[in-house]
Amino acid sequence: MPEADSTTISRQRLGENLLALGLISEDQLSVALREQEHSHRMLGAILVELDFITAVQLNNVLAETHGLERFDPATTLVDPEVVKLVPKDVSVRNRMLPFSITDTMVLVAMADPDDVVAIDALRRYLPSGLTIRPWICAPGDLATAIDQAHGYEMSIDGILHEMDTGQVDITAALSEDEGYSHPVIRLVNAIVIDAVKQGASDLHFEPGGLFVRLRYRIDGVMREIRTLHKDYWSALSQRIKIMSAMNITDKFNPQDGRFSFNFGSHEIDFRVSVLPTIHGENIVLRVLDKSRALLTLNQLGFSQNSLDILERALMRPEGIIIVTGPTGSGKTTTLYAVLNNINSIEVNIMTLEDPVEYELPLIRQSQVREGTGVNFDEGVRAILRQDPDIVLIGEIRDAETARMTLRAAMTGHQVFATLHTNDALAALPRLVDLGLQPGLLAGNVIAVMAQRLVRKLCPKCKQARPANADECRILRVDSGEPPEIYHPAGCAACQKIGYLGRTVITEIVAIDDELDEIISTGANRAALKACARQEGIKSLAEDGISKVLAGEIDIPSLAKAVNLIARF
Repeated sequence: MPEADSTTISRQRLGENLLALGLISEDQLSVALREQEHSHRMLGAILVELDFITAVQLNNVLAETHGLERFDPATTLVDPEVVKLVPKDVSVRNRMLPFSITDTMVLVAMADPDDVVAIDALRRYLPSGLTIRPWICAPGDLATAIDQAHGYEMSIDGILHEMDTGQVDITAALSEDEGYSHPVIRLVNAIVIDAVKQGASDLHFEPGGLFVRLRYRIDGVMREIRTLHKDYWSALSQRIKIMSAMNITDKFNPQDGRFSFNFGSHEIDFRVSVLPTIHGENIVLRVLDKSRALLTLNQLGFSQNSLDILERALMRPEGIIIVTGPTGSGKTTTLYAVLNNINSIEVNIMTLEDPVEYELPLIRQSQVREGTGVNFDEGVRAILRQDPDIVLIGEIRDAETARMTLRAAMTGHQVFATLHTNDALAALPRLVDLGLQPGLLAGNVIAVMAQRLVRKLCPKCKQARPANADECRILRVDSGEPPEIYHPAGCAACQKIGYLGRTVITEIVAIDDELDEIISTGANRAALKACARQEGIKSLAEDGISKVLAGEIDIPSLAKAVNLIARF
């Protein structure tokens, strides 16, 4: 008996699955199979064309059958750089559209993921060594996506040139149903793609008198990307507000919203803030990329000494662990990494956040909402009635929240919380200021950690040289034997900046019996620091200096994050 080919097997599997799910009848399958014999087209496309199933149903079944992701043109950003690699006629003929590329992988939307001929055709146009990962897409949606990707200008410069021709009235009101034909929609998508590819954490649209400045925050530093004419701003701001489900007619009040896109193999959320200014609405987009935020403790850049102290604190079954630092210092990312480290089916972890930035598996997350019963103090009270083992409190803001946090620890829970203080030990006097008794803090606060984020030197282009006398004084080393330190140079990998990514510097104080005794007496911050110094606790500056000497960061970057003069 001859061996069945992959197309026959795929067709049989699809028909059987649709029958088993009750989506089609035997008669409908027979009609579709008969039509396929005459037309030699894909069974799924025929079933959709005959209105026996919808394109969404077909996508869902194909994805489930093959264990693949679904490609939705409406919510997935297509990278124009990878589209250019494959001619349109090749994409149309093989029913495929590559839409995202990395150094190791290319993602491709396909109507038939079993089509090895199409995959071989694609491979001829790609750099060697890349893994090809198919995504399922309904034939009709795929044809539309191919037409859009190849039929319209997708680069920022190209779209701006198109808008300059005046062929499209960019001052006209945009509809929520506008498609790729409108350059403003493509321009916003292109800017978002560019920002994500550059690793931006925030996008700032800043209207001026005659222009709009676009800046990205990359590795904690603002960079001006381009300047747009003010004529574009009304349409651009309107598009962003439509995407964020805001009131497009209200131009005089602050508004908040959010939207999301699939970018490659992960979903990215964008939190949007609109603030009226004298030159128009200032818009900031916060990029919430779950793939970058959910890191392990090792990936965050903790020194081994800091990891050892933190892991010992995590072994204690109850008590409060406090993380301090200014906004943007990575407190949430650190806490998420800690929760992922201890998360399991055997414990009940609950959080109270403002806002919930990333969804974590197995963890019950609640969001603080102003004007409702879910504020921090009432939220903690409610969480304690949910039988938690571990509780995360996004921020201790007032006396009542502080009191409920302490109560959670005293009743046998492991509690994580954040505070805004300059260093670790300042958290303890701050809690006393909020009304907590020093005697109750002793024994219940088990660790306090302060942290900052510092730009890392690009590993491909950083250059070494001996430290000069001033640098040796900052590093507190003998200038007669200066250590070798590194400074930025700039290369293609870091876009000529000299820095690539950020690392964390920390100051972790594990509260032992001796510190507990001092805390219980209500001792001031100076006494706490003296005790910490005797126990060999490293300050933020000292942790940073160790990374300067290790060649990870440079002194100027460290000086922007911490006071290098003040030590413990």
